[in-house]
Amino acid sequence: MRKTGNAVPAQKYKKPITQRVGFWAFLFLLPTILGFIVFVIWPVVMSTIYSFTNYDGVRAYQFVGFKNYTKLLTNKEFLGSLWNTLYFAVGTVPLGCLLAIFVAVVLNQKIHLKNFYRTCFFMPTVVSMIAVSVVWQLVFNANNGLANSLLGHLGIPPQKWLGSVTQAMPTVIFITVWKGLGTNVVIFLAGLTGVNSALFEAAEIDGAGAWDKFWHVTIPSLRPTITFVLINNSIGSFQAFDQIYMLTGGGPAKATQTISYLIYKNAFEYFKQGYASAMAYLLFIVIMIISLAQLRISSNAKN
Repeated sequence: MRKTGNAVPAQKYKKPITQRVGFWAFLFLLPTILGFIVFVIWPVVMSTIYSFTNYDGVRAYQFVGFKNYTKLLTNKEFLGSLWNTLYFAVGTVPLGCLLAIFVAVVLNQKIHLKNFYRTCFFMPTVVSMIAVSVVWQLVFNANNGLANSLLGHLGIPPQKWLGSVTQAMPTVIFITVWKGLGTNVVIFLAGLTGVNSALFEAAEIDGAGAWDKFWHVTIPSLRPTITFVLINNSIGSFQAFDQIYMLTGGGPAKATQTISYLIYKNAFEYFKQGYASAMAYLLFIVIMIISLAQLRISSNAKN
């Protein structure tokens, strides 16, 4: 006799966990996730804790509250390093951006050996800052460097360059701009490919010259790219360390000592990890404020 009524649905088949796409995706992402937790999340959490302690990397630490932060705001060496960092950023970021725009616009034209010139500008980018610093240190050697030899042929007395309190920072700024120019040029060249050619044709019909097309067409079209380059370079300039360490060691007379180099000294020479962590977070706050200000200025200019 057949049973009437609703049949009991068969239990839905579940695939084994090893046959699910999500399992294998998670498995392949696991090394990256673990690396991110161990080398990024964990150091951030611990440095936050250490910034409120007197941790020295060896002995047991004690919580000191905001003592490290209040001490920094009255520390002349920290304030001097902050000024040097601002000086370095103001010297490298606008100059590097302007030069990169100019070079990118020129290399975007139909010129002979264009690809060769692009390669020449980009080559310094693939060399480490350490190697670049060693070469420029020889060029700006005060005794027998190439720079002073060239000045001698022009009848100009030799300069101290990296050994001068007034010349050291401009010299480091020059080297940094030269090193990063290729990266910025590539970014602006990519931005120029997105500029609508019809805008240039319309400008030519209206009788616009080369400068008018550059100022009223190229620059507005590159505004998002300019904002990206300014923010990216600002973050990099406030974290400058390699060239300072190799070229000047923060000298002479701490004239080129940036916050990043001061953090290094306090953490690994003076063994004041807690104090150095507080410096790092103050630097983070400064970078965040400047980045947000640049975004706001760019947004207001767009509107």
